Amino acid sequence: MLTISAELRAKVLAHALADHPDEACGVIAGPVGSDRPERFIPMLNAERSPTFYRFDSLEQLRVWREMDDRDEEPVVIYHSHTATEAYPSRTDVSYASEPGAHYVLVSTRDADRPEFRSFRIVDGAVTEEDVVVPAE
Repeated sequence: MLTISAELRAKVLAHALADHPDEACGVIAGPVGSDRPERFIPMLNAERSPTFYRFDSLEQLRVWREMDDRDEEPVVIYHSHTATEAYPSRTDVSYASEPGAHYVLVSTRDADRPEFRSFRIVDGAVTEEDVVVPAE
């Protein structure tokens, strides 16, 4: 189960909608071992594509080093799909390299009703999980 604040969920949705028609991507970092998403880190889609995303390698290195320095880890790794449902593609599954992360997908195919779903991806197996947004 992913527990995420309304504020962070809104930031992910806003980033996905702002980058449409290209896919958006980023990370939400949290303290190591906490499973608490806390720090929103929008990233650039180096592909600038409506059908594929890739973190810029230099930006990714900088972000991961910064997380290490702050005793953080990527609790959420998110990206958007612009024309399909919010479900991991085969490519998404092949690139999923953080077994402890929640993989959030947002579909912006209907901008008035974007989908927001979370998955665990471990050893190629995709498992959808509930998303809980606590009342604040």
